Amino acid sequence: MAALDLFGRRWALRIIWELRAGPLGARTLLARCEGMSSSVLYQRLRELTSSGIISPSADGYELTQLGAALRHALHPLDEWAATWAQEQEHGGQEPTET
Repeated sequence: MAALDLFGRRWALRIIWELRAGPLGARTLLARCEGMSSSVLYQRLRELTSSGIISPSADGYELTQLGAALRHALHPLDEWAATWAQEQEHGGQEPTET
């Protein structure tokens, strides 16, 4: 359950999301995560780095192989979230079971 604790921390998944397309510097991450303080950003970067999810690079921070694999693990949740969002737009009806 340590992974859920890490990913449940505010902004952790957002940082991972922003790094999905390639490395970004701390200033760019801060700009993309409007409302996040710099102290929280650097704390999350330390936590994600020490956990092996991201690593420093010449261009800032990037996902490690383990971090990139997380995208695949979260794909079913992303699909569910898209279905849920669509249901919310159409009156909030509960989806039918298949």
